Amino acid sequence: MKRLPRTLLFLLLVFPHAILAQSTLPEKLETLVVGEMDKQQLVGVAIGLIQEGKVSYLRGFGYADRENAIPVDTDTMFRWASISKTMTAIAALQLWEDGALDLDADIRSLVPSFPAQKYDGKDVVVTPRQLLCHQGGIVHYTNGTVIPVERDYRREYPFRNVRLAVDGFSLSPLVNGPRQKYSYTTRGYILLSAAVQQVGGQKFATQVQRRIARPCGMLTLQPDYQWKHIPNRAVGYRKAEDKIVPSTDTDVSWKLGGGGFISSITDLARYGVGLLEGTLVSAETEKLMWTPQATADGTQTTYGLGFQIFNPENPRVLGHGGAQEKTRTVLVLSPESQTGVVVMSNCEYANPNRFAQILLPLLTPAAE
Repeated sequence: MKRLPRTLLFLLLVFPHAILAQSTLPEKLETLVVGEMDKQQLVGVAIGLIQEGKVSYLRGFGYADRENAIPVDTDTMFRWASISKTMTAIAALQLWEDGALDLDADIRSLVPSFPAQKYDGKDVVVTPRQLLCHQGGIVHYTNGTVIPVERDYRREYPFRNVRLAVDGFSLSPLVNGPRQKYSYTTRGYILLSAAVQQVGGQKFATQVQRRIARPCGMLTLQPDYQWKHIPNRAVGYRKAEDKIVPSTDTDVSWKLGGGGFISSITDLARYGVGLLEGTLVSAETEKLMWTPQATADGTQTTYGLGFQIFNPENPRVLGHGGAQEKTRTVLVLSPESQTGVVVMSNCEYANPNRFAQILLPLLTPAAE
């Protein structure tokens, strides 16, 4: 008989039970998960599955804190990283549905501190719609020069206020003209979150709680403020000289709307259900949100309004991934089959997409 890898055998012994007993998935599911975890040499992973539009399975594998032997469970808090962008998009689109936010307005009319923009010596306008689909030309991390506003702030961690966070890049030149091309940008979503805060009349984080977390029944979702004690927060891990070591506890308060939230796997799964159920936006807005957006010359992209379109054909598959210090995540949904997979890992070198590729085909009735 072929021997199981030591990591696989250990994890099956320590975590033998799924959280929800109602799962109709094949028994091989957990062996597949732990086998993939062993291949990737991961410290910790949490998995959530959605079937028939409901959470059918939740479980943690490995360690949230390896050094203190604290296991991952359904209460472990992982950073969302860029999955946070989907919530910024939904908040903006809810305001659009209410008639409060014009998707084609000059962003400067919504965020007055953001300066007038030029590209190739010509005046150009950046709009919320362009920011939603990463076609506004706003600088990301290494694709252009990042120029902040130099000023003193009265309070510590001033960029928790998303309007002030715009100061961190507002003098940066555009990396391309609006709608010229798709250019992924976290800072574009910081700018969009500032517009949401301005138009919505409440702090951005408060609006996310009211508009998204509460309707979806999410109890743990919150900003990942590095200076705040958050119970059950996972330790992050990275590879250094072929060793797996704890990663840095970086401050992500400055990019809340682009990648600054944290929650348990339970809440990320509940969020997936809310999206499939149409809890957050109308069916018409959902269609727009999940339709790949073209550039001005008609070039088709793989990004809608706040969501990545992994496969636009039947079966349609969409969602978003996240990559950041301390975490790798993915949210994958198939609206037609009402299925989904959510994956959160505390390893910066993890490939969560691989788990989704393995698990999503098992969720359809034909696979049972």
